Amino acid sequence: MTSENDDKQKTKTGGRPASTGVIEGRYALSVGMPSNQKPIEGWEWTLLSSVARLESGHTPSRKYPEYWGGDIPWVGIRDATGNHGLTINKTLQYTNALGIENSSARILPKNTVCLSRTASVGYVVVMGCPMATSQDFVNWICSAKLDYRYLKYILCSEHDSMLRFASGTTHQTIYFPEAKAFHVLLPSIQEQRRIADVLQSLDDRIALIHETNATLEAIARSVFKSWFVDYDPVRNKAEGCRPEGMDDTIAALFPNCFQESDLGLIPKGWLIGELQDLLVLQRGFDLPASERIVGDYPLIAASGPTGTHHVAMAKGPGVVTGRSGVLGKVFLTLEDYWPLNTTLWVKKFKRASPCFAYELLRLLDFSSFNAGSAVPTLNRNHIHGLKYVLPPLELVQAYEHMARAIHLRILENNRQAQTLTQLRDNLLPRLISGQLRMAGTANDDILSEAI
Repeated sequence: MTSENDDKQKTKTGGRPASTGVIEGRYALSVGMPSNQKPIEGWEWTLLSSVARLESGHTPSRKYPEYWGGDIPWVGIRDATGNHGLTINKTLQYTNALGIENSSARILPKNTVCLSRTASVGYVVVMGCPMATSQDFVNWICSAKLDYRYLKYILCSEHDSMLRFASGTTHQTIYFPEAKAFHVLLPSIQEQRRIADVLQSLDDRIALIHETNATLEAIARSVFKSWFVDYDPVRNKAEGCRPEGMDDTIAALFPNCFQESDLGLIPKGWLIGELQDLLVLQRGFDLPASERIVGDYPLIAASGPTGTHHVAMAKGPGVVTGRSGVLGKVFLTLEDYWPLNTTLWVKKFKRASPCFAYELLRLLDFSSFNAGSAVPTLNRNHIHGLKYVLPPLELVQAYEHMARAIHLRILENNRQAQTLTQLRDNLLPRLISGQLRMAGTANDDILSEAI
């Protein structure tokens, strides 16, 4: 006799049975039992649903606002595409107990592995706490025979294979019969853990670098806002206090009182001008895809870096923002670069500097200057004439000296993260397929061999 608790643990994924066909992936995943990929000794092709419970998701009705805005994280497609391969503890949208009770959504436990199966196929995240998901996911709750991290890495290694398992005309979708027929190539649980430990250690190092860079960015931004927006050092001196965290040479560059202006109170002696008195923006350069040759110089589009080229059209350091398609994103590069035709780039720094201009442009609300209808478009003439406070050049240079050191460190950290990412991406298929064995080998030895 089945208990009520047992019923709650049963998979709820729809009624169609598993597919009987075979579609092989590249390394360690297949729909059906693969016939051309014989496992190495000690490894075995295993039906995924025999070592992990398959769960679907659901979306509480949007017609009822009371189903949304609670404390239960709800995983949607954007959570997966924005955090591929990561463990997430928060989501863009939240539901609540009422939404769960009135839908087919289920709260799944921590360490559930989620794979996007439609719209954007093949993105993987792991739940860092109990969550629910939309119907756009297939989710696995791993048993003691399968390390959830190992399953995550299998799915990540097969990201480019996922469309093989999908079908559909309007949207490519991995349907449940195929998901139910997933087979994975597994070593022993002990070796799964050793492999996952190596890969996770690399991911942890990469994540730490990104966290460090986010902190460094926040420091540079905070100082800019304090000096040139909130005028904290001026306020400190006006109150008879020494500006906090600032040496006497820089503190002396700030006045000790304010003056009235068309923009309100500004530090005494500072001028009012226009954006074009600080910097000059120029349209980027055309570069057809057929003429792009990989090289040492970053290509920067309105949405950000998009590969490299063997020729640079602008000297670094430089600042780039979107002109067409994407507005509002601002990018700082310390290297020579090629700004593409969808961008505006700072052709001339007058009373500004690269790091100063980077922070200044990030404060602009570019959407309010959109001059396009179908495609968002920014006319540089609309922002060149904006009224701006012009701080003393010596103070801009002092900020540049401090901020440049921070961004140089960020650049070096990014290079280190890129190296670690390349190492992980090189190791991943070799470890998951058994080409590189872990048994009886220390993690550091594996990393040394791979390098």
